[in-house]
Amino acid sequence: MTVLWTPEQVVALAPDTKSANNGRALADAQHWLGLGRSDRALWGEFRGSGKQPYQTQIDLSEPAYRCTCPSRKFPCKHALGLFLMYARDADAIARGEPPEWVSEWLTRRDGVTATPAATRSRQEVADPAAQAKRLAQRQAKVRGGIEELELWLQDFIRSGLANAQTQPAEFWNIPAARMVDAQARGLARQVRELAGIPYAVQQWPERLLARLGELYLLLEGYRHLAALSPSLQADVKSLVGWEQSAKALLEDESGTTDVERDRWQVWGRSVEEEDRLQVQRVWLRGEQSCRWAMLLGFAPVGQSLPVECLPGSCIDADLAFFPSNVPLRATIKTRRGAVEQIAHVAPGPTTIAAAIAEWREAIARQPWLELFPLLLPHARLVRRDETQWFVQDDSGDCLAIARGFPFVWELLALSGGQQLALCGEWTGEAIAPVGVLANGQFWGAR
Repeated sequence: MTVLWTPEQVVALAPDTKSANNGRALADAQHWLGLGRSDRALWGEFRGSGKQPYQTQIDLSEPAYRCTCPSRKFPCKHALGLFLMYARDADAIARGEPPEWVSEWLTRRDGVTATPAATRSRQEVADPAAQAKRLAQRQAKVRGGIEELELWLQDFIRSGLANAQTQPAEFWNIPAARMVDAQARGLARQVRELAGIPYAVQQWPERLLARLGELYLLLEGYRHLAALSPSLQADVKSLVGWEQSAKALLEDESGTTDVERDRWQVWGRSVEEEDRLQVQRVWLRGEQSCRWAMLLGFAPVGQSLPVECLPGSCIDADLAFFPSNVPLRATIKTRRGAVEQIAHVAPGPTTIAAAIAEWREAIARQPWLELFPLLLPHARLVRRDETQWFVQDDSGDCLAIARGFPFVWELLALSGGQQLALCGEWTGEAIAPVGVLANGQFWGAR
């Protein structure tokens, strides 16, 4: 089955605005030689300034890209230009058999993706004694850091919250730096986030007190880790700063990994910056399982983020979920068939009240959840005053849209003021839309 991508979806793949603009400029057949397409692939040779044209090819089943140009951006402007031509008018590109250089690339890709984890070449196992020693050293560092942070929290509470707005930057930076030294980067991030609360909202004392309570609960959870369930232990360790390895998850042969096969609707993505690192969340909803899944991606600021699936698409895939009391984070284990477009809203809560009930159930199981995905199939954008927009359902219930969300007018134009299906990240106070389906068109946050 051939899937026709929209130009908006293709532009959303660009690593930055400059690449998107350059891609648009190259989306013209006069720049290309040997354009062609099949059900799976798209290819062409771009006439650049060198002696040999750049060979550009796209695997439409994911999508994936390859170009012989020297660009370090991914996808490069040539791949974007070729993909945009296809998205604008696929029939203008002749069908044909892929040339050898395209077929060889596709064959190599099939060989890589078809190789099961159990048969992959394994690296030499590290010295178990050395591994155990490093693990014990880190555990000791983390425990020391937690004891130090608990004392800081107790002193902070005893002195009262009134002075939080006048504290110098060092008040927050010093304990955060100590957590980095203790190899507890998750705690360092949470301390740095505390610093911004006294200046963020009018009701900052309540917000700050709540976050301090959550942080203290996390520290106590780590101190009593052995008393927790294995899934909650995984949550606590991850929040403190222990890394979760996708490679280890995929290669786990214990038979305990939570794997779900489904048709997954890709409802949108969001990107934030943390410590000069881009963090990308891609949200998927299972059509049969009704489960949420989050694909997490990272890249240094200025570099391209991974593109595993396009917002607005559907993929038939096995997802492996990381251990958690509320399993959300996942990684793609196996993909099947061609990518399709979202044609309907996956089953799930149909009202705001039902969606919030799902969130509350998740919070009861994992009290440190900062974000939770909501999918509202019958939503409408309304405004109560000059500055605040809301999402409203058929019953009249409303959720505030996050202040500063820049695309409200774009969504209004897309929906024509009518109902739309909206997916967003809910913080417990406001929702930030990441994807919308309206009048048969999909919109994804950029």
